[in-house]
Amino acid sequence: MPKIDDLNLAKELIRFPTITPNDSGIMRFLEKKLKKLGFKTKILEFKDKQHKPVKNLYARLGNSSPNFCYAGHLDVVPPGNLKDWTINPFKPSIKNGHLIGRGANDMKSSVASFVSAVSTFLIDKKKFNGSVSLLITGDEEGIAVNGTKKVVDYLKKRKEKIDFCLVGEPTNPEKLGEMIKIGRRGSITGYLNIYGIQGHVAYPHRANNPSDCLVKILNKLKAVKFDNGTKDFQPTNLEITRININNNADNVIPGEAFASFNIRFNNKHTSSSLKKRINKIINTLVRRNKCKYDIKYMVSGESFLTKINNVTYMIRDIIKKNTKITPKLSTTGGTSDARFIRKISPCIEFGLVGKTMHKVDEAVSLKDLKKLTKIYKEILDNYFK
Repeated sequence: MPKIDDLNLAKELIRFPTITPNDSGIMRFLEKKLKKLGFKTKILEFKDKQHKPVKNLYARLGNSSPNFCYAGHLDVVPPGNLKDWTINPFKPSIKNGHLIGRGANDMKSSVASFVSAVSTFLIDKKKFNGSVSLLITGDEEGIAVNGTKKVVDYLKKRKEKIDFCLVGEPTNPEKLGEMIKIGRRGSITGYLNIYGIQGHVAYPHRANNPSDCLVKILNKLKAVKFDNGTKDFQPTNLEITRININNNADNVIPGEAFASFNIRFNNKHTSSSLKKRINKIINTLVRRNKCKYDIKYMVSGESFLTKINNVTYMIRDIIKKNTKITPKLSTTGGTSDARFIRKISPCIEFGLVGKTMHKVDEAVSLKDLKKLTKIYKEILDNYFK
């Protein structure tokens, strides 16, 4: 059984320029590595009319329960201005005890850590009761419609059971060991168009300015206090993300105004209940201002909270043992693919320190990389005792 080095594998993965949804051959590369460890693998490509095809990988070693799954992504965000980088973002480099490259932090190094941990686990424990699986997507940083969401649907149809899932996202704010994610807030975006009557600014009585109505709606939405948070979640918040009035003439009252907003909501709400509340506010003000409107919503995910069980406590204790920090069980931050996986399995998240994710000279501490591999290995040892 080959032992896979975490640092070498992380470097190899970073060399693939996998800006969402480009695969660049990375899934086939990882598939070969996992096959050498004995995994049965399946590359799943999904596509639709609106989006480019995305390759995903599901790999499983063993046929029996329990099935412990590691989930992650190999796609990355664009590097931005290459002149701002001290290296080529897809030619990994080691400087001052850190591995630098796009995806080093989010989250190719975490994937490398888990694969390395599995290889060592299999050398130490050639036979174990249960299965180890990996769910790896190439569509986490993008629109996320042809990635984990569809892999989960595929697994449900096959009646593939996952008993516990660990997502390797960079969960720690400053130091390795600070935080385990046990849930996430939901996310819904509204795209609002207000229609008035175009006219001359000198004759406002002959027009109906939709921007006036839009401003009143946005002020009303921002004034809503949705809740005070819960013991597990921070308060729900609404943020205005775009305002656009497509008018290049200073003497013309526009006929149309647009705004978008995003709500991050806790488990006191659902996307449906928020839509009803928002629509009621908009309807009232649109009628009052004698305008018309249309609104479209995009729901990225509902809020969820994973019930804490013995596996969660076991993982927390292993992290504490290796980092000397007791991790906080948290629901803070943005969305992740855990929002899809939680539909078929209990799901928590733990990975590297996220300080440099999506930044220029994205990096991971080599000490943290080795420590994370050790943590993942001990999790497997204890899960399959």
